Order: sequence, then C-alpha cells, then structure tokens
Amino acid sequence: MRFLTLLLFAISCVATVTADDYELQYPLGLKPMRIPKGNELTEAKIKLGKQLFFDPRLSRDDTVSCSSCHEPSKGWSNGDDFATGVRGQRTGRSAPTIINAGYSYFQFWDGRALMLEGQALGPIQSSVEMDLTLEECVAKLNKIEGYRKQFQDVFGTDVTSPGIARAIASFERTILSGNAPYDKFKAGDKSALSDAAERGRKLFFGKANCSACHAGPNFSDFAFHNIGVGMDNDPPDVGRFNETDMLGDRGSFKTATLREIDRTAPYMHDGSLGTLEDVVDFYNKGGIANPQLDEELFPLKLTVAQKADLITFLKEGLSSEDYPDFKPPALPK
Repeated sequence: MRFLTLLLFAISCVATVTADDYELQYPLGLKPMRIPKGNELTEAKIKLGKQLFFDPRLSRDDTVSCSSCHEPSKGWSNGDDFATGVRGQRTGRSAPTIINAGYSYFQFWDGRALMLEGQALGPIQSSVEMDLTLEECVAKLNKIEGYRKQFQDVFGTDVTSPGIARAIASFERTILSGNAPYDKFKAGDKSALSDAAERGRKLFFGKANCSACHAGPNFSDFAFHNIGVGMDNDPPDVGRFNETDMLGDRGSFKTATLREIDRTAPYMHDGSLGTLEDVVDFYNKGGIANPQLDEELFPLKLTVAQKADLITFLKEGLSSEDYPDFKPPALPK
C-alpha cells in the first residue's frame, strides 16, 4: 500500500516540461523530461542550485558537499565503494551517479525518496553524510549575504529548506548524457559502433538479456530487482524491503543507468565489483542465489569473446563525447 501511495503521488505531481526562462537541451537519444509542478526551470534557480551542490558549507564541518560524493570527474559518483561523509564516516552504500537522474521518480538505491526534490535534503540531514538538521542548515546559509539575496531573487524569501531542495534538483536536471555512439547508430549512422561494439549490442539486447532491466533511453527501467549482490553477507542489506515491507522486495535495489558506465566504477549498490569485467562475470554466472532472486537472472554461458564484445559495447557505445563535465562555480559570500 505504501508503494502504491508513493507511486500515485509521484505521477500526480509531475507535468510535461514547461520552463520559465530556461529550456533544457536534450542530447540525441533522450526524451523530454518531466518537471514537478511548482519547480519550473529558470536560469537563476539552476545557478543557485549549482552553487549549493558544490558548497561544503551545507555540512557541519564545511568539508562535505553534494559534489564530494557526486564528482563530475568520476562519473558524478565518487570512485569509491561507499559514499563518505563528515569525519570520514562511510555510509555502507555506494554513491549512485546523478547522470540523467531527473528521469527517475524514485531516488536512492532503495527508492525511499520521490524525485530529486525529495532526495536533495536527505544527505544534509544524515548524521554520517553532512550531519546538519534542516533548521541548522537554513540558519547557516541565511548568514551568507549572497545566498539571502539569491533566494530573494529566485523564490522571494530568505533561505528555506524547500528552496534548497528545488534549486539543487533544478541543477541536477541539467546533468544529461546522450548523443553516444549507440544513439547515433540507432539514428541511422551504422558506422557509429565498431564491429566489436555492434556484436556487443546484439548480445546486450539478445542472449545476455541485459535489456530486461536496463531498458529505454536511460538503459534503466528505474525499478527494483534482486540480483543477489550482498545477499550472501550476514546480515544482508535488504534494500527496498526496508521501505515496502514486502517480501518480494527483499534484497532489491534500483536498476542503475548504464549511461557513462565506463566512468562510474566501482559497481553495484555496495561497490563490490570493481570493473565491468567483474560485472559481466557476475551476470554470466547468474548472480547470487537467494529466495528472492529476480527471474531474469540465470547463467548466460557467454564465451570469453562474447564477454569482451559486450564490455566493448558498454564502454564505447554508451560513453558520450558531450559528457557533462561541470566545473565548480564561485560560491556566495
């Protein structure tokens, strides 16, 4: 019931993209995004969100920003198995990339937040990440004249926690990746993929069965699946089950996008697989057996050559020359 309520709420509060003075430019292969009502995109709001995203003053000791775990140079993740917060604390789960995250209704590996607005304030309040209450964060930012002025210009108020969420979410919606060789191939340029990548593409959508979950323009169904990762630990991380209390969700985690996958190692919700070779070997053996293992998981029996072709498709076919490599902005004083 909780899952259904969240789903209906998510659907009810989105609308076809309508921008105020900013229009997202969608790269080849991506469809128009949906934007929540009341948080239409504006240039000023996106600028403010970018500053907040890169500002470590949103953490208790001024050492951790959103970009600490979502670095542009590391695939908008952090290149480590776990996300790390203030005082060197580790969260127990990897930092998912935010590339194309604006297309997903459910956020975090377990889907506990709705859309980017619902996700943005979570790490600020987490004692192992940024370790501030929302009241403390708002009071801290209201002492910064530059932020007070920008919030007045954008929202007509001093700094507020809803404003922080809306601004960060607006910036994150601009982190887009498309126009990869696969997109060009699909658009008719049959020379866009090398012979090996083309063989890998056929495996991806065929024998390897990757597209059963990694579907659509973002190569993710944004649903939750148990592939067995970590289920042999004692105790295991039960993922989505903690949110729904439904046995079928035990050990399930959200399907990650494969866009820019070559940049986002290590892989899986616990960062336990260091390379794409490790990932393909994991799927080739059929995951890790457990009572809730997804029915799409089974031994693939790929040859060495087939595994190499599949990896070539993932690395070459889904990496864009227009990678969104944003640089940190000047911060308000």
